[in-house]
Amino acid sequence: MPKKLFIKTYGCQMNVYDSGRMADLLAPLGYEATLTPEGADLVILNTCHIREKAAEKVYSELGRLRPLKEERARLGGRMMIAVAGCVAQAEGEEMIARAPVVDLIVGPQTYHRLPELVARAHRAAGAVLDTDFPSESKFDHLPETQAVDGPTAFLSIQEGCDKFCTFCVVPYTRGAEFSRPAAAILAEARRLVAAGVAEITLLGQNVNAWHGEGPGGGSWSFARLLHALAEVPGLERLRYTTSHPRDMADDLIAAHGRIEQLMPYLHLPVQSGSDAILKAMNRRHSADDYRRLVERIRGARPDIAMSCDFIVGFPGESDADFVATLKLVSDIGFASAFSFKYSPRPGTPASGEARQVDETVKSERLAALQQLLGAQHDAFNHSMVGRTLPVLFERHGRQDGQLIGRSPYLQAVYATAAPALMGRIVPVTVLEAKPNSLAGALTPAAGAVSQHMEVGA
Repeated sequence: MPKKLFIKTYGCQMNVYDSGRMADLLAPLGYEATLTPEGADLVILNTCHIREKAAEKVYSELGRLRPLKEERARLGGRMMIAVAGCVAQAEGEEMIARAPVVDLIVGPQTYHRLPELVARAHRAAGAVLDTDFPSESKFDHLPETQAVDGPTAFLSIQEGCDKFCTFCVVPYTRGAEFSRPAAAILAEARRLVAAGVAEITLLGQNVNAWHGEGPGGGSWSFARLLHALAEVPGLERLRYTTSHPRDMADDLIAAHGRIEQLMPYLHLPVQSGSDAILKAMNRRHSADDYRRLVERIRGARPDIAMSCDFIVGFPGESDADFVATLKLVSDIGFASAFSFKYSPRPGTPASGEARQVDETVKSERLAALQQLLGAQHDAFNHSMVGRTLPVLFERHGRQDGQLIGRSPYLQAVYATAAPALMGRIVPVTVLEAKPNSLAGALTPAAGAVSQHMEVGA
C-alpha cells in the first residue's frame, strides 16, 4: 500500500524547491503526496525563520496536528511528524522538549538524509534530531528524478550567506555560502526542460554571489552560468532571486542586455534609504550606491522592472532616516516590493540593540511606505494596458476556459484561451489592470494558433 505524505511549506521559494526534493527523496520509499494532513503517514512542516513569530506559528500547527496523530494511534496506525527547515535548525533541542508530538527534526542542510532519518524515527522511542552542517553537499545525494508540475520550475544553485546583515538569521540557519558546480546545474536544467519546463527561476540566499566550478575546471561567474543556461535547447525563460547589490558584477549587468531568455525583472533588496541605517544593518552599500547601480542596470536593459525589500523601524531609525527611504523609493520607482516592520530575530546582533522603535511608529511608517509602493505598483500595471505581452500560460483560472500565466515582468495575466496553450508563450493584449493581475485577450495570431492546435488534437 502506498504511504501518504503531506508537506506544508512556509516562506521562500527555496523552501518550495526543498519541499519538492523531499518528496522526490521519499518517493522510492512508497510515499505519495496528499493534499491534507488527515490520514497522512508522514507530515513534514518545512519551515522558515525570516518572518515574525515564525517559531510560534510552527508550534501552533503542531498543536493542530496532535489530535490527528492521537486519533491515528487510537485506530492502530501511526502518523509521523517531521519539522524541517530553518525553524528546525534554530530550535533543535528546544523543540524536542517543547513539542513531544514531533518524531523528526531536520535542518535545511541535511534533508538529503530523510530516508535514513525516517527509518531511524520509526525505530526510535523519542525524536530524531539532525541539524548538522555536513561537509558533503546535500545536492550530491539528491535523486536525479524530479517531479515537475507545470511549465515553470525552481532550481536551487546557491545556499547560505556570508553577508551577516545584523537583522538576518540566514547565516546561522543555512550556513556559509555554497555554490553548486555548473555541470550539476546545467544537467538539472536539461532534465527539467526534458520534462516540459519552459521557464526556470534560479534560487539562492545570495544567488548572484554564485561562483561555481566550471565543467572543464576553473571558476565560473554567475553571468557565465546564465549564458550557458541560455544555450539549453527548449529553455525559453530565465529568472533569478534573491540578489544582493554587492554582487551585481559588471558582466552580470551586461548579461541583462545580452541574454534574450533572461526576463526583464530583477528583485534587488536595498532594505533602507538611509546610509546610517544601512551601516547599522551591515549592508556595506550606501543609498547612492544603490541608485547608481539601478541606473547602470537600466542602461543595460531599459525596460527592466525593479522589485525590492524594505524594513521599517530598524533599531535607531529616526524620522529623517525614514524620509530618506521614501525619497529612495520616489527616485527609483519600483514595479513591486515587499515591506515589513522590523522584528528581532533571536541571536542576531540587532535583536540586542537598545534603540528599538516603538511599534506604533513602525506601523505608521509601514503604512506610509506601502501607500507609496502601492501607487508605484498600480502605475506600473496600468502602463501595460494596451500593450501586447508574451505570456507563459501555467495554470487554469477560476473561470471555465480561462488560463493564467506570467508576463516577462512577473505579472499574473489571465485570458480566455484553449487548454492546448498551457505551457506555451502566447501574445496577449492587456485590456485591464487589476490590483494583483492583468486581464487580457489573445491576439488574432494567438487565437489562430490555438484553433490549429485544437484541430490537430
